[in-house]
Amino acid sequence: MDPIRANNSIIYFDSAGYTSLNDYIEKGKFSKIFILVDDNTHVHCLPSFLAHLNTNTSIEILEIEAGEIHKTIETCSGVWNSLSELDADRKSLLINLGGGVITDLGGFVACTFKRGIKYINIPTTLLAMVDASVGGKTGVDLGHLKNQIGVISSPDIIIIDTSYLNTLPKHQMKSGMAEMFKHGLISDSNYWKKLSDLSRLTIEDLDGLIYESVLIKKCVVDKDPDEQNLRKTLNYGHTLGHAIESYFLSNADRTSLLHGEAVAIGTVMASYISTQLAGLPEKDTHEIKSVLKSFYGHIPIAENEYKAIMDLLKYDKKNVHGNINFVLLEAIGSPKIDCIVPDEIILEAFKYYAA
Repeated sequence: MDPIRANNSIIYFDSAGYTSLNDYIEKGKFSKIFILVDDNTHVHCLPSFLAHLNTNTSIEILEIEAGEIHKTIETCSGVWNSLSELDADRKSLLINLGGGVITDLGGFVACTFKRGIKYINIPTTLLAMVDASVGGKTGVDLGHLKNQIGVISSPDIIIIDTSYLNTLPKHQMKSGMAEMFKHGLISDSNYWKKLSDLSRLTIEDLDGLIYESVLIKKCVVDKDPDEQNLRKTLNYGHTLGHAIESYFLSNADRTSLLHGEAVAIGTVMASYISTQLAGLPEKDTHEIKSVLKSFYGHIPIAENEYKAIMDLLKYDKKNVHGNINFVLLEAIGSPKIDCIVPDEIILEAFKYYAA
C-alpha cells in the first residue's frame, strides 16, 4: 500500500515503513534514540520492532504502566525526568511504540521536552492505528476527564504494521473498530455498509479497511488541522462516549470501559438524537443500534447514573460559551456540527440505548 501524506507526517504501511524509518534515522543524525513503551508493548512488541531497527545510535527504553489511568501529567513528569537523567537533548528522537495512551502521551512529552524534540509513532493497537496516532492530537487526561491537556503536533513518521495486531486480545480489537464504524457514519455510507456486515469480512480484509479508515481521517484533518469546523465531525459519538468513559473510570462501583466500548454507546445515543433533531431516518438509527449492539453487546447504565454522566458533558472540548455542542447526522455520510441538544432529548437517548 502506498504511503499517505497527512499534513507534516508520512504514514507508512507494514514492512516498507521500516526501510524509510532507518533512512530517516541515518539522515537525522540523532544524538540518542528513546523508545517509549508500556509494560505490555515492552514484552509483546518491542523485540519485533528492534529487529527492524538498523542503527548505531544509542538506544534507551522508557517504560510506563499500561492503561488509561496512567495517561496523566504525573506520568509525563516521570518520562521528562528520565529523559533528563539519560542526557536527552534537542537532537534526541522519541519513538512511541504502543496504543493510544502511548502515542498521545509520548507525543505530548516530545512536544514539550526542551520545547520540542522529533518523534515517531508506531501504533500497536487497532484504535491507535485508525485514530490516535493520526492527526497530531497529543495530550493527557486531567483526573478522570479525557484529553483536557495537550497540543496539536504531528510526528514526522507513522508506521502502521498490522502484524502487531496479533498480540491484541479480542476486546481491544473491538475497541478499535468503534472508530472505524464512526468513519463510515460521518463520511462514507459504502464504508459503513462494508463494516456493518462483519460476518462477511475476513482477516485479509482488515488491511484494506484500516487503509480506508486512515484515508478518511487524513482527508478530514488536512482540511481542518486545528479543529475549527470539519474536524469536529471526528467526534461523532464521542461527546456522550467520553462522558460515559469518564464516569465508569471514576466510579469505583463500575468496571472501566475501553474507549471504543464507550464510543459505541455514545454513537447509538447520538444516532437517536440525530433522528430527533437533524433528520437522520429512523430506520438508519435502528440499523446503527442493531449493528453496534450485536458487536459490543449491551452495557447497562442505570437511570440514577444518567445525571452524573450528563454533568460530565460540560468538559467536552467542543463546547463554546457554555453550550454543549454535539455532532449529529442528517444522513449516513452527512454530519452536522455545533448542534445544541436539550437535556430531555439526551435523557431519551439513554432510554433508547437501554431498550
